[in-house]
Amino acid sequence: MAARLREKYTKTVVPSLSKEFNYKNVMAVPKIDKITVNIGMGEATQNAKLMDGAVNELTQIAGQKPVITKATKSIAQFKLREGQSIGCMVTLRGDRMYEFFDRLVNVALPRVRDFRGLSTKSFDGRGNYTLGIKDQLIFPEIDYAKVDKTKGMNISITTTARTDAEGLALLKQMGMPFRAA
Repeated sequence: MAARLREKYTKTVVPSLSKEFNYKNVMAVPKIDKITVNIGMGEATQNAKLMDGAVNELTQIAGQKPVITKATKSIAQFKLREGQSIGCMVTLRGDRMYEFFDRLVNVALPRVRDFRGLSTKSFDGRGNYTLGIKDQLIFPEIDYAKVDKTKGMNISITTTARTDAEGLALLKQMGMPFRAA
C-alpha cells in the first residue's frame, strides 16, 4: 500500500508547483528527500538508563530503530567524555518518511497546547526545514504511564528545493500548518 501523502504529492502537489514555479521537467519539482528525528540527551552522562527510554520512544514514534549518537569530543565543563552516548537519531526515507510526515502534520502537531501554526523562519536558506518539539507526548504512540521524563526532539525535513520559497510552497502544499504572516 502506497503512502497517502505520496499519492497526494504526485497527483496534486507536482502539477501545482510546476505551474507556480514554471518547471519544464517533472524531476525539477522539489520533493521531500528525508526526515531526520533527533533526541539529544545531555542528562544521559549522569544516568545511562535515560538513553534506553529515549531509544524505545523514538522507535515507537518513527517505526524504525534509532542510531545512538556518541560524543566526538571530551568537554570537562559538561562532564562529557569522548565516545559517551549523548543522544539518538533516526533517518526516515520512502514510505516510512511519508507515514511519519502524515502523522506529524495531521495528528501530533494539532495536539500541541496553544498551537497557532509553525514559524516560516526556520528554513536554512536551501529549502530545508527544522522544527523543535518540547514534549514527545504529542505522538499518540507514546503511552503516558510509561514515560519517566519528557524529552524534546528536533525534526529536520530535507527537501530537494533550491530556495526557501520553493521549500515553503512544497511543505504548505503537503499540509504543513504554517502560521499566517
